[in-house]
Amino acid sequence: MSTPAFTLIVISAVMHALWNLLVKRSTHKTVFIWWMFIASSLLFSLCLPLVAEPFRWPGSQTVFMIAIGAVCYVLYHLFNGRAYRGGDLSVVYPLSQTSMIYVPIWGMILLRERLSVVGVCGILLVILGTFSVQMQRFSLLELVRPFRNLRSQSVQAALTAGFIYSIGSIAEKTGVKSYSPLYFTYFLVLSMLAMMTINLARPKYRSHIGQELCEHWALVLWSGPIIMASFLTFRYGLNLSPVSYAVPVRQVSILVGVLIGILFLGESFGRIRMVSALLILAGAALIRLG
Repeated sequence: MSTPAFTLIVISAVMHALWNLLVKRSTHKTVFIWWMFIASSLLFSLCLPLVAEPFRWPGSQTVFMIAIGAVCYVLYHLFNGRAYRGGDLSVVYPLSQTSMIYVPIWGMILLRERLSVVGVCGILLVILGTFSVQMQRFSLLELVRPFRNLRSQSVQAALTAGFIYSIGSIAEKTGVKSYSPLYFTYFLVLSMLAMMTINLARPKYRSHIGQELCEHWALVLWSGPIIMASFLTFRYGLNLSPVSYAVPVRQVSILVGVLIGILFLGESFGRIRMVSALLILAGAALIRLG
């Protein structure tokens, strides 16, 4: 994996962790995420006239990839939220990250990507670290615990979320191969915002829209450049590297999240969380070498 691609995706991981911190500090999460996309869309639109890169309208295939990506990521959040409503964090979180298992498979089958042995070892370390970060203790039984009750609706929703995310990643990789990552990201953000707006038009959300902005307007303002940086750096990094490597490396955001929790939120670090974060870091290093 090239140094520019690795650097861009690590920056994206840091930004991803920061905007998740903003969501954590909000009151009504769904409404706040909508405001985040409003802020990033406005900032994006203001910055585009200043960009030297010439604009061209996307072709039909690119539009199709943008649509698939937008639908997949909105559905990912929908199924993830449904899983968390009925399941424990230690069960739902690792299952929702199973996209890292599918993405290398899709990358090799659909995109003809070739992975080195070192890179595959790095991916496996990242997967292990991601799965173990919410474990209560280190053991094989604990590692397979999320998969024990496959009939549970929360487990099914989390697995569905991971699968859908992997499809969105492949759509993105396909899209940015033949179209500007800058404008691909712009249209992707607008598409996701449109779908979120339709969702927020439901009566149960209407009373919270103004309330959330009044309570957390500063967080909304910060979210604009943060989410824009997170999206852009990932898509440019994705354009420079195999998607099979890009998605696992972005899990460095978990390491950043652990550090933010320890340094700024007063959370206990825990031996398991630290070891898991180090596994992810080691895996990312191997992917860089691969």
